[in-house]
Amino acid sequence: MTTNTATTTTPQVTWFEVHTPNPSEATEFYGGLFGWTFTDEAGGAYFDIHQTDDQAIGGGVANTGGQWPAHVIPCVQVPDVAAVCTRAADLGGKVLTEPNETPTGVRFAYLADRDGSAFGVWCPPAEA
Repeated sequence: MTTNTATTTTPQVTWFEVHTPNPSEATEFYGGLFGWTFTDEAGGAYFDIHQTDDQAIGGGVANTGGQWPAHVIPCVQVPDVAAVCTRAADLGGKVLTEPNETPTGVRFAYLADRDGSAFGVWCPPAEA
């Protein structure tokens, strides 16, 4: 997950991910359909999506390794991933993955609402 989206203080969807057991098929499909290009960011595990210069939100293709069904997940940019995880659990949601940090400092987690609908939350690295 890169930080090509603007920093926001109001939680909003600024990223999306295509989770798939076959990233090469997904990149071929979405590239052919929308003209997107892709950069391998993690040795075949994660590909950044490059749309157009005026893209509304950023995105990526994640290799699930077949651990769960293919799906698309919206990711909401928040100022504090850990705090949102705590609040979601307090409201009856579920933390699917505890907060993680990428090598570039992006923090993220995956959550589910009360009905089990999954979504992600993330925040860019702290400014130095």
